[in-house]
Amino acid sequence: MINPRDLYVTKPFGMAELLARLRAAVRRAAVSSVDGEAVVTTADFTVDLAAKTVVRADGAEVHLTPTEWGILELLVRHRGKLVEQKRLLREVWGPQYGTETHYLRVYLAQLRRKLEPVPSRPKYLITEAGMGYRFDG
Repeated sequence: MINPRDLYVTKPFGMAELLARLRAAVRRAAVSSVDGEAVVTTADFTVDLAAKTVVRADGAEVHLTPTEWGILELLVRHRGKLVEQKRLLREVWGPQYGTETHYLRVYLAQLRRKLEPVPSRPKYLITEAGMGYRFDG
């Protein structure tokens, strides 16, 4: 499925932005998964990468914005591994946002409120101070 974000590039655009958009489109189009799994289940929620859904353990669907989903998807695909801030910013927002780390703080706080049992003590969306984020699930 083609994401509309991949089809629109404001003009003028640089080659770096075009390449980043192409890489993102290829990444999303690839039938990639986490350790061969398209579904990742934790004690509190299930992430279905193919269906692009998150469902709580009680069966309630969690509604995520496209940006929240982009962050979560990237972290889940690299489960247990550090994903650097710059990479998250480049792949979710685009190459021109590589230094806007406050965006990540805001969106990770929103994701934690939606997914973590105790948002102030996250057990799934882990911050590695000054480096990036990791999904433990």
